Amino acid sequence: MTATLLSDRAVIRLSPLAAGEDVAEFLQGLVTNDVTGALPVWAALLTPQGKVLFDFLVWADGSDLLLDCEAAQAGALIKRLSLYRLRRKIGIASDAALGAHWRAGDGPSPDPRLAALGQRWLEKMTDQSADDQWLAHRLSHGVCEGHAELHDLLWLECNAAELNGVSFTKGCYVGQENTARMNWRAKVNRRLVVVPLAESDPARQRAAYPVQGLAVDHRRVEDIPADARPAWLEPG
Repeated sequence: MTATLLSDRAVIRLSPLAAGEDVAEFLQGLVTNDVTGALPVWAALLTPQGKVLFDFLVWADGSDLLLDCEAAQAGALIKRLSLYRLRRKIGIASDAALGAHWRAGDGPSPDPRLAALGQRWLEKMTDQSADDQWLAHRLSHGVCEGHAELHDLLWLECNAAELNGVSFTKGCYVGQENTARMNWRAKVNRRLVVVPLAESDPARQRAAYPVQGLAVDHRRVEDIPADARPAWLEPG
């Protein structure tokens, strides 16, 4: 059987612990995307200045919400969300029974960022990992994610608008003011881009992947080679 588990991902469950608690309403005021509509969506939790702390996919499970996030950052994300919870009766904890799964190709559950990324779903854990295949596939489509690639960058510089990671109509969230201002002024001066490792600029490099021969650079828009711009990033 083909491996589908992304073993470097974890699932966090947000659950209402009292009648009247609304987990979606709680998360809606914190993250960049609309979590009260159709799910899954890609979203981020930002600093007040609009810089990335964490990115994740948000899924519905009845009255609960599930966050498909980077496993190495799950504990820190739980801690950050718990700070915003204050006295609300909301459970925020890892769900060790569930794992994030992926496979290439078309199907009923396309990745909300880009259909070409393939199918994404949550189900019970398995023993075989598809991490290497997913990394190669993701980079081949020029899509960036995770702490090493995104952390402390402005969300729109991470191509969030082009990859359906932000709603400009949902109302306030942490970091919304700077994010909205950048969008209104069309002032995204730098972007993340996947380039051949041999052509990576060490001063702009965010992550290097020698096995794939690729790197993620944070470059000024005018310094991005035409052949490094994926089709989904082209204007129009």
